[in-house]
Amino acid sequence: METKNVILTQDVIEKKIKRIAYEIYEHNSDEQEIILAGIWDRGMILAEKIAAILQEISPLRIKLLQLNLDKQRPEAVKLSEEMDFNGRAIVLVDDVANSGRTMLYALKPFLQFLPKKIQTAVLVDRKHKSFPLSVDFVGHSLSTTMQDMVMVDMEENEIRSAYLV
Repeated sequence: METKNVILTQDVIEKKIKRIAYEIYEHNSDEQEIILAGIWDRGMILAEKIAAILQEISPLRIKLLQLNLDKQRPEAVKLSEEMDFNGRAIVLVDDVANSGRTMLYALKPFLQFLPKKIQTAVLVDRKHKSFPLSVDFVGHSLSTTMQDMVMVDMEENEIRSAYLV
């Protein structure tokens, strides 16, 4: 049986998500619209929560996209909607940056275009990555060993906790 070492509780997570939304707005206040691309499923739930806060605090138009990929075989990346990303501001959202691999593969559909900028947002950023990924908006940064995994506990559309296994 795995032991859960809780690093973020639900009320702390809600504060972190609000802070991420404010940071996204601060770094994109000159934009008319931003695209939030959530990696299914936990990243999409996080993207929806960020979008709701952004709609309250900013005049930005928010376009939500769901990004699907098989994390074990990430060659095929599918977006919920095909569109032209040229000149657009994109924020790629996931729950945890563990190795960095998932987020790098998730960039694939956007690289066929020339977006104005692509930023990344995660609830938890694990510092020991195997891939060269730097996260722009981080709820919680954590130094771990290579064996440690950070997991996010969800119940329906609520983020309950984040823990180390």
